[in-house]
Amino acid sequence: MTNKLIILDRDGVVNEDSDAYIKTPDEWHPLPGSADAIARLNRAGYRVVVATNQSGLARGLFDTATLEAIHARMVGHLAEAGARLDGIYVCPHGPDDGCDCRKPAAGLIDQIVADYGEVAGVPLVGDSLRDLQAGVARGCRPVLVLTGKGRRTLDKGLPENLGPVAVYDSLARFVDQFLKDAP
Repeated sequence: MTNKLIILDRDGVVNEDSDAYIKTPDEWHPLPGSADAIARLNRAGYRVVVATNQSGLARGLFDTATLEAIHARMVGHLAEAGARLDGIYVCPHGPDDGCDCRKPAAGLIDQIVADYGEVAGVPLVGDSLRDLQAGVARGCRPVLVLTGKGRRTLDKGLPENLGPVAVYDSLARFVDQFLKDAP
């Protein structure tokens, strides 16, 4: 992998997920170890970006200012752990909007490619099938974490067309192994 980049989903990977959506900064709660994991990637020279579907915008559950406040809380929490994100890519559309950026479509990944270059072989860490599908469409290495919706995703079975999918209990466990294996 020549591009020292890691792509993360947000809800269920960095922070707790909610079937009722994360609608306010107070509803954003980090997953244990996620901030430290991102900090360790940063210290090892990796750029870390988030690619997240946020259909709550299209559904009217929160507005752009509130999403920015949620992300400010996340960035602040990460900074306290010595971690940073190099970018946050958001699909604001609903599932029926027909956009090209809502995962499993690869539009968010295309935006990342435009900003950071080729992503072939770059790990994309997600907790849902659509996260993995968006990454695989652009040659990313799919990594499933069992936090958030990850356990349900694994229990449903992963389609063979994804190729090999690495599975870890959490982002922290993935980073433990990834940094151990990194050249």
